[in-house]
Amino acid sequence: ALKDKVIFITGATRGIGREIALRAARDGAKIVITGKTIDPHPHLPGTLASVADEVKSAGGKTLALPLDVRDENQVAAVVSEAAQHFGGIDILINNASAISLTPTLETSVKRYDLMMAVNQRATFVTSQACLPYLQKSVNPHILTLSPPLNLQPKWFAPHLAYTMAKYGMSLCTLGLAEEFREAGIAVNSLWPKTTIATAAIAVNFPKDILQASRYPTIVADAAYTILTKNSRSLTGHFFIDEEVLKEEGIKDFSSYALNPGQALFPDLFL
Repeated sequence: ALKDKVIFITGATRGIGREIALRAARDGAKIVITGKTIDPHPHLPGTLASVADEVKSAGGKTLALPLDVRDENQVAAVVSEAAQHFGGIDILINNASAISLTPTLETSVKRYDLMMAVNQRATFVTSQACLPYLQKSVNPHILTLSPPLNLQPKWFAPHLAYTMAKYGMSLCTLGLAEEFREAGIAVNSLWPKTTIATAAIAVNFPKDILQASRYPTIVADAAYTILTKNSRSLTGHFFIDEEVLKEEGIKDFSSYALNPGQALFPDLFL
């Protein structure tokens, strides 16, 4: 269903971004892998080259380009290069994200700026750069990895800066979906029901929470389901991975769990 679709993914060198790339590759999609990890990270898996190899092995075509999403000129240049290379862009995945679950007095301005730049600002800037190409696509989608807008104070108090930065991504979904509804561009958000076993969770959460998580394949399978739907009939939604797959008739989710049978840890904002 995604054969020959051009998919631009931010933060694709590991975790959920990589998993979405691999799922789309099985259909023979053309995947633009972007990220900052060119040389292997001392503690984290995945580089642009390693993911490009995995995508090719899975059956996809690939273009791997280094990208710092905080630099709007780089974003514009890389989006343009990708569109020229593959003849357009059909799908944008806003996956790149920075996290710091710190209370206000422990959040440096530098860390605040990083989260705002990578989460909220980059989602806006990358969407803006891709939209002229998406407008020419047959079934265009923007999918952003961000939570439903839940304004309960309990989600702001423990980590105000992070919540504002993630909700900034979700506000892009809310606004762009309506702005480009007539143009037929689907703009949606996707968020996991449980914590997902990624480097972000391993670094920012206690070990027992990692063990109570699911593999990122569940998010990739949910993303695939959304991206293969008609863009004109599916926009402005804040999807939860498990609910998307339940709608498709999936009942058993144990294969996604790191430790089947163990109680799962619910993700933030739900």
